[in-house]
Amino acid sequence: MSDAAILSEAAVARPGTSDAEIEAAARAARRHRDNMVIFWRFAILAALLGGWELGAQTGKIDAFFYSSPSAIVMRLYDWITEGTSEGSLWYHLYITMLESLIGFVTGSVGGVVVGIALGRNRMLADIFSVYIKVINSIPRVVLAPIFIMLFGLGLGSKVALSFVMVFFVVFSNAFQGVREADRNMIANAQILGASPWQLTWSVIVPSAMSWIFASLHVSFGFAIVGAIVGEFVGSRYGIGLLISVAKGSFDAAGMYAAIVIIMIVALTAEYVMTFIEHRLAKWRPQPLHDTH
Repeated sequence: MSDAAILSEAAVARPGTSDAEIEAAARAARRHRDNMVIFWRFAILAALLGGWELGAQTGKIDAFFYSSPSAIVMRLYDWITEGTSEGSLWYHLYITMLESLIGFVTGSVGGVVVGIALGRNRMLADIFSVYIKVINSIPRVVLAPIFIMLFGLGLGSKVALSFVMVFFVVFSNAFQGVREADRNMIANAQILGASPWQLTWSVIVPSAMSWIFASLHVSFGFAIVGAIVGEFVGSRYGIGLLISVAKGSFDAAGMYAAIVIIMIVALTAEYVMTFIEHRLAKWRPQPLHDTH
């Protein structure tokens, strides 16, 4: 529910109610809504985990394949305090995050630059479009063995896979965002004498920022996927290696524990990305929310 909707609901009061009372009622309604959202989030999570644990303890769920929340927590505790059989958990996490971040940054920058360049130049777009479509049609995960043959088991192969996972997502949104720029605003800027460079950076790029940020929200997850898949296929360190080792030893708790770590990292990155987006796009109006 949006602030305007909360305020309008709070405004339905007896005649003679002051503005201060209406604003106080609106704040109370918003706090109540926020508390209800938090309550139901934790309630649903508790129900899912409780049902999973109960099923594993009573034998309704095969704990050998599905493990249990308590076993996963214990495995995480052991990894944090004692490390894994392949070394420190923090070092594995550091390697995976380094691969993901390098792939994310290079893929995002490359996707934005190429997307804007081709979006602004129809001739280049027509020339390279067929090559981009051909490369984009290849499932990215199948490139992992090729990159490992080319760059070895080290950092390079994982970064290369993360790069291609991110690049095409960001490129597509940047390209489409440039093509969807407001034509009237572009025409007005040209009438005022804006050069092509000024037109690109002062009108078109800000107009495409919503498209670009929408791709960045999901592309970091793809960067992690690229790093994990590369590590799973062949590596010496990383969270993907932990998943591979756990799979080979039929350690369900270890596999789920590694997945939990990835989820926490991805959610943290999502919140950081949202914070940066709000800081850089203060000029953008707030999106409409469901008012029901």
